[in-house]
Amino acid sequence: MRHRRIGELMTREVVSVHGADPFKEVARTLSRRRVTAVPVVDGAGRVVGVVSEGDLLRKTADRADAPGDRPAVPDLDAWERAKAEGTRAEELMSAPAVCARPDWTVAEAARLMEVQGVKRLVVVDDEDRLLGIVSRHDLLGIFLREDDDIHREIVEDVLGDTLRLEPNALAVEVRDGRVDLVGKLPFRGMIPAIERMVATVDGVVSVSCTRLTYDIDDTARGGARS
Repeated sequence: MRHRRIGELMTREVVSVHGADPFKEVARTLSRRRVTAVPVVDGAGRVVGVVSEGDLLRKTADRADAPGDRPAVPDLDAWERAKAEGTRAEELMSAPAVCARPDWTVAEAARLMEVQGVKRLVVVDDEDRLLGIVSRHDLLGIFLREDDDIHREIVEDVLGDTLRLEPNALAVEVRDGRVDLVGKLPFRGMIPAIERMVATVDGVVSVSCTRLTYDIDDTARGGARS
């Protein structure tokens, strides 16, 4: 099976800033390019961090009026206070940047986004040089794949090339990314494996195996027949 890689989905024309760029220049960049975050790169184009609207807004929050001599935003950690007082991108950015490689699959990128709680990943090469950015929106694009393409991949790649089943062994129905498998298999134990493999095909929303039957229940003692 062929899974689309991050390098195919990412945005390649990415605006970036340098560590020494001043606060206002970073703010202008975000505003002019209508983006919510930008990578921060060093002189060799290596990604050293990411600065976002949230990072810049810490300064606004920290300077808000507060009664008496109390800080506007109490109980800030030292690193948060340093960001609020920063004047350059390297002082404002979140580091290290959460990065992906161009050969990663959608599943790998989505898993990292979930774990790190981020909406985008900076894509870098083996030397951490900036290649692009991939967002949640980019990843969701695989679910716009046509049903005919999904059907063809399941029949040819999963059932044929990988599982070596006869071309007409199973009927595959695909509608709006929902896959329904129909037919009879030699063994019951094949059903979970087929379900898992079909579920990994790009664009598949769900897989139903309720209409699959089998000749032998190899999961039961004695190999009972259905």
